[in-house]
Amino acid sequence: MAKFLIVEARFYASLNDMLVAGAKAALEAAGHEAEVLTVPGALEIPGAIALAAESGDYDGFVAIGVVIRGETYHFEIVAGESARAIMALTMDGIAIGNGILTVENEAQAIVRADPAQKDKGGEAAKAAIALLDIAARFDR
Repeated sequence: MAKFLIVEARFYASLNDMLVAGAKAALEAAGHEAEVLTVPGALEIPGAIALAAESGDYDGFVAIGVVIRGETYHFEIVAGESARAIMALTMDGIAIGNGILTVENEAQAIVRADPAQKDKGGEAAKAAIALLDIAARFDR
């Protein structure tokens, strides 16, 4: 059994509830333990994961959040920089499943967040598990 930290940017509470539920269900179904840490926004997720990874208390991480396009360029910054920072941490050997949705509108987010539909929270958890398994294969 591995211990995972789900780091969620709780900007859209009802959407995050679905994403977190999907992630927890996937982790528990695979026999793993999960905790949840809440941060203010998607840009804070990679920093929180980096800090938690340094503790050595967790084997893997699931990033959860929702970024919905608005009227300004802010969407591109948040979506791109959070993904870039998560990828950088992954390249450093940290097992992270990226479940940060980047969508045009709330309707798209609902379909992707709902565990009964696209279950992107569950898929992110499965990705984190897969990366942890790959790390074990290479004795990391």
